[in-house]
Amino acid sequence: MRTDMSQARKIVLIAAAGSTLLALGAAGGWWWARQPAPTATKTEPVSSQPRQGEGKVLYWYDPMVPQQHFDKPGKSPFMDMALVPKYADASGEAAGVKIDPAIAQNLGVRLAKVERIPLALQARATGIIGYNERDVAVVQNRSAGFVERVWPLAPGDVVRAGQPLVAFLVPEWAAAQYELLAIRRSGDAGLLAAARDRLRLLGMPERMIGAVEKSGVVQSRYTVTAPMGGVIQSLDVRAGMTLAAGQTLARINGLSTVWLEAAVPQALADRVGTGDRVTATVAGEASPIEGRVASIVPVLQDATRTLRVRIELPNRNGLLRPGMSAQVSLQGKSQGTALAIPTEAVIRTGRRALVMLADAQGRYTPVEVSLGEEVGDQTVIAAGLDEGQQVVASGQFLIDSEASLGGIAVRPLEPAPSIHASPPLHEADATIKGIAPGEVTLAHGPFKTLSMPGMTMTFPLGTPALTTGFKVGDRVRVGVRQTDEGLVVERIERAGGGQ
Repeated sequence: MRTDMSQARKIVLIAAAGSTLLALGAAGGWWWARQPAPTATKTEPVSSQPRQGEGKVLYWYDPMVPQQHFDKPGKSPFMDMALVPKYADASGEAAGVKIDPAIAQNLGVRLAKVERIPLALQARATGIIGYNERDVAVVQNRSAGFVERVWPLAPGDVVRAGQPLVAFLVPEWAAAQYELLAIRRSGDAGLLAAARDRLRLLGMPERMIGAVEKSGVVQSRYTVTAPMGGVIQSLDVRAGMTLAAGQTLARINGLSTVWLEAAVPQALADRVGTGDRVTATVAGEASPIEGRVASIVPVLQDATRTLRVRIELPNRNGLLRPGMSAQVSLQGKSQGTALAIPTEAVIRTGRRALVMLADAQGRYTPVEVSLGEEVGDQTVIAAGLDEGQQVVASGQFLIDSEASLGGIAVRPLEPAPSIHASPPLHEADATIKGIAPGEVTLAHGPFKTLSMPGMTMTFPLGTPALTTGFKVGDRVRVGVRQTDEGLVVERIERAGGGQ
């Protein structure tokens, strides 16, 4: 009975607590509904007007695609982000990359000035050292005789001038010498002169004739010596041989000078001449060797389309040996002056060339330039820069990346006359192999100004009417122009000159 009473009391208490919580919830809801609604916070849009202290907005851009410019603010069509304004500097122009001088020094930024330099050919090539074929001595015996001795020499040995080579026994000298001595005792000057001439014709050296007259002793043995120092190329004599008059004994090549043969491209052939100065660098030599162009072989190498240039180098220490290779720098004739900058300052993108132009305020601006030829470690600037300006020669790639991310546009190249006047067309002789609408197939010779060998290929026509009046098999003179799409035929003339 007591247990039942306790459970009844618990049920009553739980029910009372639930009723109380429901009453409190209802009262709280009534109070919250009576309160006024909260006021919403008003969000101001980001202003597209320039902030205090900044210049005029030139354009808007996406930092991820900085080369695309927009004339008003908004959302980027490339990324899910707002466009960023590009401000002008105090002068109203687009500001370049501004770098603090201390930071530029830490980055290793180095400047170079646009200078005017002498314009001359400096072609580099690799050459092979060989013998100077003009410095050769051929040793022959002038009288028939017998070889008694050959000094221990062989081809490839280096000999000095006057070194003994071969000892001969010449029997026919003996009778002529006895006759000379008999006439000398008679005192007949005319007969004495005739006897001397006879010995000379027999091949006896002048010094031996004088020694016979002075000593009165007949000499039938003769030692042949090297007429010059150098390398023995051949030695075709052995002890015990019988030799006829005029037979070649040895061939000696001098080593006081050597030839260095280098290959020069056909396009540069007209700018290399005999006597031009040359600098050669040989492995093992501490300093470069100065030489000169001795001759230019007039035959063009078909495989490489190059000319062989023979360069004469002094071999004072005998360290230049045939077969060695050397790096050659050809110094051509001066052709005036031109603006140039260090080659390392040029940024080549594939379609154009850029430099980072530096001003006095520490700003750097990318500028497009037109390049000429390379002269040593410098590159000629045909257009885009003025003398005295400064460009970044080291660290330019970091600045260029910063300029690209900053949306700084590259200053375009302004048209300028070329330093070297070049022909408007590249010309060659050809034979028409086929004619089709808008194109012609030619078996052409080499285009020298393009360094292009002869071949058969199809060219587009600059004007469809160019082939009017021509047929397959006609020999013509064609002129082609280099375009972005390739070579285009701009002119066709008959081989006789008529269009």
